[in-house]
Amino acid sequence: MATIRMATFRAAGLLVVALFMAGCAEPVTRADHARILTMGDSLLSWNRATGHSVSDAVEALLQEPVVDRSVPGAHVIYKLPISGSLGMKIANQYRPGPWDWIILNGGGNDLWLGCGCSRCGNRMMRMISDSGRFGSIPDQVRKLRATGARVIYVGYLRSPGVGSLIEHCRDEGEEFEARLARLAALDPGVFFVPVGDMVPHGDRSYHGVDMIHPSTKGSAAIARRIVEVIRTNSG
Repeated sequence: MATIRMATFRAAGLLVVALFMAGCAEPVTRADHARILTMGDSLLSWNRATGHSVSDAVEALLQEPVVDRSVPGAHVIYKLPISGSLGMKIANQYRPGPWDWIILNGGGNDLWLGCGCSRCGNRMMRMISDSGRFGSIPDQVRKLRATGARVIYVGYLRSPGVGSLIEHCRDEGEEFEARLARLAALDPGVFFVPVGDMVPHGDRSYHGVDMIHPSTKGSAAIARRIVEVIRTNSG
C-alpha cells in the first residue's frame, strides 16, 4: 500500500512538473524597480494564468510591482541539475535585485512527494531542525537576509477535511510549521505567516478543484495576510 501511495505521489509530481515548469518564473527585468520578490512553489504561483495568484493579489493590494519567481512543483531539496536551475529548487529561483521583502514558501512538495507524509522525520530534519536553526531552509533564509531583505515565510493551507489527497499530511504539516515559527522567532527580520487556520472545516471555497491548491479566493486571502505583515513593518 505504501508503495502504491508513493508511486501516486511521484506521478502527481511529474505531472505538475510537466505541465508547469517551462516559462513559469517571471524575469526580474520585467520590473527591475520592484522591491518585492516571491520565491516558492504552487501555493504562491497557482492562479497565475488568470492573474489571480498570491503575488498578483499582493501587487494589487500594495499597488506596486512584485516579481514572482515561484514555480509549481518546486522543492527545497532538489538534486536534478537542469530542472533545478530552472527553478525546481527554490533556492535557485533567487535573482539579485533591490529587494526590501522576499516572500518565500516551500517544503510541502518535499514532504508530500518526497516521503508521502509518512516517516518523513529525516527529510524534515534536512529541511529544518526541531529548533529552527539548522537545515536547508534556515541556510536559505540566512542567505536571503544577508542581502538586506526581510523575509516572509508563508505556511500552507490545510485540507478542509473533504476529498483531499493531502488530508493525511496534517500532522507533518503542523510539525513543519512549528519549526518555521521557531526559525522566525530567531530573527526580527523574518516573519512566519501561517495560513493553516484560514479554511473552515468543510469549506471548499478556499481550494481549487484539486482540493490541494488555493482557489482565487484562497490566493487573495493568503495575500492579505502577507500584506498585513509588510504594512505593519514598513516605514
